[in-house]
Amino acid sequence: MNLPTTFQFNRTISTFFLSACLLTGCAEEPSGFQRIDLSASEGSSTSQGLAIEPIEAPAKPFGADVALGKTLFHDPRLSADNSISCASCHVIKDGGDDGRRVSIGIEGRTGEHNAPTVLNSGYNFAQFWDGRAATLFEQVDGPVHNHLEMAANWDLIVKRLQTDKVIVEEFSNAGFSKISERSIKAAIVAYERALVTPNSRFDLFLTGNTDALTAEEQEGYAAFMDMGCVSCHQGKNVGGNLFQKFGIYENYYLTEGTPTQATYGRFNVTGLEEDRYVFKVPSLRNVAQTAPYFHDGSVKTLKEAVRIMSEYQLGTPVSDDKLDRLVAFLHTLTGELPEELI
Repeated sequence: MNLPTTFQFNRTISTFFLSACLLTGCAEEPSGFQRIDLSASEGSSTSQGLAIEPIEAPAKPFGADVALGKTLFHDPRLSADNSISCASCHVIKDGGDDGRRVSIGIEGRTGEHNAPTVLNSGYNFAQFWDGRAATLFEQVDGPVHNHLEMAANWDLIVKRLQTDKVIVEEFSNAGFSKISERSIKAAIVAYERALVTPNSRFDLFLTGNTDALTAEEQEGYAAFMDMGCVSCHQGKNVGGNLFQKFGIYENYYLTEGTPTQATYGRFNVTGLEEDRYVFKVPSLRNVAQTAPYFHDGSVKTLKEAVRIMSEYQLGTPVSDDKLDRLVAFLHTLTGELPEELI
């Protein structure tokens, strides 16, 4: 099988192309796309411009800051009533999310969005579904202050931690002179940046092991490329590096979805009409572990999520057989996580 392994393209051109389809109904690939056959690239992981790239294992051993960050990530003292931690909504061993439609905060309060996975989040160009935090460091403030999540504040958290001699020593061992908002956030970010999941079967395939995927999975990968899924889901994180409108060919919320304020996406951040229904494109790494799907957690199965994406983002209804092949490919994106980080 002469399998296309990647497209070389200009991301700005591809994003513009998808947006332009709203007006033109275009169905062809943008001129910026160039197909490369497996026989020509031999699965090289170092070629410039790879549409999808393998990720590398984090450097080990992990430092004391990562260990401290892990402790803090699992510490319920970061919430107002000492009932939930970061790990309550981001279960590391189960895909980095919580498996719920929307997350549950203190006193059983329900959130407005489906919890995105924290795994590989260091590769995202912005954080949260609406991209309102530019960095992981900024992102930490969100759940801590949100009244639907932890509903706490840094003064309260710092005072609590300062009374714990063990945690005070851990901060010192990690090179922090004191417990502060900044040092707490820095340690949590160090831990989150270590949460990368290399060595998926697809990573092995990209680096030259063509036997790492079955024939069905390779066909799913070919469909993923041919249909244009890669125009939004590319790079090391197979997504997470651009914003896109949800519903390019048709307004999803007029036919299948239930509109709420949260469904307005970037509009809630910028107030710009062109940002209504625009979200950060999620990473597809470990996507088989992160049901339910979409920013509102409204879709229970990966197959249904792919169907919706095919119809509303690409204008391409697909057969059950092709959906099965696409889903089979997506299962190959599940990577490994070092035991000491779980």
